[in-house]
Amino acid sequence: MKLYSYYRSSTSYRVRIALNIKELAYNIVPVNLKTGEQHQPPLTDLNPHGTLPVLLTGTTPLVQSLAIIDWIEERYPEPPLIPERDKGASDVRQLCLELYYAIATEIHAPNNLPVLNYLRNELDADDTKIAAWYAKWIGKTFAPIEQKLQSFSWRSPDLPFGQPSLFEIALIPQIYNAQRWQTDLSNYPLLTAIHAYATRLPAFIAAHPDNQPDAPEVK
Repeated sequence: MKLYSYYRSSTSYRVRIALNIKELAYNIVPVNLKTGEQHQPPLTDLNPHGTLPVLLTGTTPLVQSLAIIDWIEERYPEPPLIPERDKGASDVRQLCLELYYAIATEIHAPNNLPVLNYLRNELDADDTKIAAWYAKWIGKTFAPIEQKLQSFSWRSPDLPFGQPSLFEIALIPQIYNAQRWQTDLSNYPLLTAIHAYATRLPAFIAAHPDNQPDAPEVK
């Protein structure tokens, strides 16, 4: 498998985590979003939308991170990324999916790179204003999630659903981005505790932006 990815792309980050949890072998093909490589061949030959990630598993490229992760889960069901449909677990399964989609759609849409570039380049927003924008959408979604987790009977003390799930796949990249923008996360102790635990797991370490082949060397 080949994954067309940018080291700081949160959507690419999600897919890297999912592939690593499943222990699937893949090669990274770096695409530099800063220089606009996503709008040029070969990426546009694979995905005319010019977005990342793209997973190449055969002749048909897979695009859109949520669709890619769904394909991975269906094709490689072990270990599962969603709680099983066993008796009494339907609410747990539903909550996992609910939190996953909330983070992946409600935060990512207003805070993705094209939006932030528009704020900066077209509306003359400086870093302070962009950081405030970012924090607004983080809080709008993280606050109710934190509240739900407080009333939820966790399956383990470290991971709400007992093992790495879709929830952490969406959460970890967004906390990484929030930290880059120096967003105050002190109101979300459960979310930051989950982040602290998950980012010590091998699948998450290998997926971290700093560990990607296109990450700049830290000197």
